[in-house]
Amino acid sequence: MDEQKSLNTLRHSAAHIMAAAVTELFPHTKIAIGPPIANGFYYDFDRIEPFTCDDLVKIEEKMKEIIKQNHPFESSLVSKVEAIAQFQENGEKYKAEIASQIADDKVSIYKSGNFTDLCKGPHLGFTGELKYFKILSVAGAYWRGDSSKEQLQRIYGTAFFTNQDLQDYLTKIEEAKKRDHRRLGKDLDLFSINDSVGGGLILWHPKGAILRGIIENYWKKFHVDNGYSILVTPHIASEELFEISGHLQTYSENMYASMEIEGQPYRVKPMNCPMHLMIYKAKLHSYRELPVRYAELGTVYRFEKSGVLHGLLRVRGFTQDDGHVIVIPDQLEDELLRVFGMAIDCLKIFGFNDYKIYFSTRPKGKYVGEINDWDKAENSIENILKKTGYDYEIDDGGGAFYGPKIDIKVTDAIGRLWQCSTIQFDFNLPERFDISYVDSSGKRARPYMIHRALFGSLERFIGVLLEHYAGALPFWLSPVQVVIISVAKQQHQYCQNLSQKLQKNGIRVVFDDRPEKIGYKIRENAMQKACYIVIVGDKETSSGTVSVRARGNKDLGAMTIDNFISLVSEKNVPGINVL
Repeated sequence: MDEQKSLNTLRHSAAHIMAAAVTELFPHTKIAIGPPIANGFYYDFDRIEPFTCDDLVKIEEKMKEIIKQNHPFESSLVSKVEAIAQFQENGEKYKAEIASQIADDKVSIYKSGNFTDLCKGPHLGFTGELKYFKILSVAGAYWRGDSSKEQLQRIYGTAFFTNQDLQDYLTKIEEAKKRDHRRLGKDLDLFSINDSVGGGLILWHPKGAILRGIIENYWKKFHVDNGYSILVTPHIASEELFEISGHLQTYSENMYASMEIEGQPYRVKPMNCPMHLMIYKAKLHSYRELPVRYAELGTVYRFEKSGVLHGLLRVRGFTQDDGHVIVIPDQLEDELLRVFGMAIDCLKIFGFNDYKIYFSTRPKGKYVGEINDWDKAENSIENILKKTGYDYEIDDGGGAFYGPKIDIKVTDAIGRLWQCSTIQFDFNLPERFDISYVDSSGKRARPYMIHRALFGSLERFIGVLLEHYAGALPFWLSPVQVVIISVAKQQHQYCQNLSQKLQKNGIRVVFDDRPEKIGYKIRENAMQKACYIVIVGDKETSSGTVSVRARGNKDLGAMTIDNFISLVSEKNVPGINVL
């Protein structure tokens, strides 16, 4: 934590130096805010002309000049009135606005060289202490994150204490660009997004639909094997349902406008849980039936601003791998442990073995439910986390108003963290929907409810998978597992028979019979990340064999068809493949 604080100080100082460079190079530019962030820093600027790549180079060079001048970072407290007047006089309306919203009579000012900024700090002692940094990119940003306010330009950079750390990070950025799921989705012909359809709405191409189907089949089998009942619920529902759940009152800005059906208002659903609770309420439940475990691959729709949409990772229509468990209080700990184990088992089969786990507790402000119930839920969560043997961090006060939660983040192949599984306790919806069970004394009692998602959403999880594997998915997930290539037309019948035999053995195969040169077809299918390329010429046809190349241009040589089928069949996961 101390190391991160020091890094934040370094990066905060770098943001100030960058702002000083920008205002020196482009004098009419207004400055907004410039904080440190997880992997670097940024500063927001109001400038009529867009910053170009050449401008970023000039800014970086100017920063080096300022660093060489080794100005001290000098802090002082001035009256708020004086600061506002000074910023207004200099045309710095954003700084004046920030200063006006500070409650204290005095505000903190930092000065380095000719640059003055409204800032709490802390900063380095001198600009010369910043040695290893890089300006990275520029993007659009709204003032205060509000699309109705001014459009600003946000320049991103990063800084480290050592050159090695900086170079390692820049290498990681380049690797991340190669792994960008949007690029891979296009190159591998998996999905697309079309403005005529709408932003944030995914079109799954044939190979992408196969990949999605494999994951769906695995998910369904996994849940049935773990005692869940699979549900299917509508995409729209009466507004009344979302009034009961409270979404209409507290979540309406993320919901789409109502539609009228026979005089009644309806909404596309932003959540699946209200419908699951209506299914639970369709009959009376005894304590002997609990826990009740529901699961659904439920597609929901939420409004996201166009500026935050990002391929599969941030969309407007997505399919949650949703689950809800209704338990009696005495079952809570066992069920939480079961759900946590399911999440880890599920992530492992997709190749994720390194996790960061967070436990978010009761918020300090408003919350629903009795304090005793919160204590029981939090104690249960902490107990099961200790039993798992995994390290975890406590996010004190970070829970939702309706319950504490566990978040599981996975580490990908290049060390990035991705939020996947969430296990969320809920005191709110059981009360709102008045769900109950008949206890051992014959009286109605209120059960507990657990929300849980193992992937988060199919769209986002597939995006994470593509970036983790750089598009080279494991054999069992690959939309195309085997490509057959014939040397000449006279081998076509042999190849077609081979293709049918592979399909009968549950192997996803494509016969590339295009009249192209064999070298071209091999290269193109290798770029498409095919797991195996089978080459058939006269020699293979006469001997009843195949010549096999594995992904990565590994020549496995000739083998019988049966041996090849044995080789690849053992790499599949039984019962979940999609042909």
